[in-house]
Amino acid sequence: MKLIKTTEAVGHVLCHDLTRIIPNEYKGARFRKGHIVTEEDIPVLLSMGKENLYIWEKNENMLHENEAAEILCQICQGENISRSEVKEGKIELYAEIDGLFRVEKEKLFDINSVDELVIATRKSNTVVHQGDKLAGTRVIPLVIRKEKLIEAEKIAGDTPILSVLPFTVKKAAVITTGSEVFCGRIEDKFTPILTEKLRSYGIEVVSHQKVDDQTEHIKEAIETVRKDVDIVLCTGGMSVDPDDNTPGAIKQSGADIVTYGAPVLPGAMFLLGYFDDGTPVLGLPGCVMYTKATVFDLVMPRIAAGIRLTKRDFVEYGEGGLCLGCQSCHYPNCGFGK
Repeated sequence: MKLIKTTEAVGHVLCHDLTRIIPNEYKGARFRKGHIVTEEDIPVLLSMGKENLYIWEKNENMLHENEAAEILCQICQGENISRSEVKEGKIELYAEIDGLFRVEKEKLFDINSVDELVIATRKSNTVVHQGDKLAGTRVIPLVIRKEKLIEAEKIAGDTPILSVLPFTVKKAAVITTGSEVFCGRIEDKFTPILTEKLRSYGIEVVSHQKVDDQTEHIKEAIETVRKDVDIVLCTGGMSVDPDDNTPGAIKQSGADIVTYGAPVLPGAMFLLGYFDDGTPVLGLPGCVMYTKATVFDLVMPRIAAGIRLTKRDFVEYGEGGLCLGCQSCHYPNCGFGK
């Protein structure tokens, strides 16, 4: 610390809070520890009886916590993300749109491994809404060595490590398979639930077909609708019974199958494939109809944002892929899929 005259303090950093008292009106910290004194602050400080101040001595190799937080913010703030003002060395980031929150996980890990740097975020690949808080950045000490922020910038590279992607899938086709529904023996209760789930991503069901259990008929339905939509969803016939032909029909329709089966409960019999033009096709097990949170809810945010999933993405769901079946479901505010 260094003691200097208040009139000479512009540009310097305060070492402690300075309290202002106005009788019957106000009592509190008028200037916080770490505040950088401005020209406009001088009359206020003098009116508070502060003729002298304790400040941090300037050092070209050190950064004030607010300066460091600004650098961390630049490292983090990608597309469709807004920020708060810096306060006590902390900046918070918020979603500007509804969409998919993405984190460059390895870079985040490496940056947080640098002593005295802190970036705390939401979980990656989750749905966020406009105004949601996404992350906070700060450094631990009041002043920090500049070299640590330079190291963080090198780790991050030229692209911010956080972003919010808009949902780009807009039109869906639903194919309901099963002779029991096709012949009217039972009511189709799957499609209304699925339609509502898709609507939460801004996706409209523009085509709905009912077909029997024959592989050729399911295949023909898929081929008929897939050119006019952004996603095809097949319900029913996803188990291993003799009449469950939906997986075979999806494969025969020309889709490249990423996975048939996922280490997620509920949702083990889930199928995902892609056609040559990138259109995804999903085979949905019955649990999607009667369980609030399934594998469908885990993968749909990325699919809706146009992210192409791989086999590894599904393998990684093994840890956290067990729904505990709580009597009162709290998804997504729980560990399922995380």
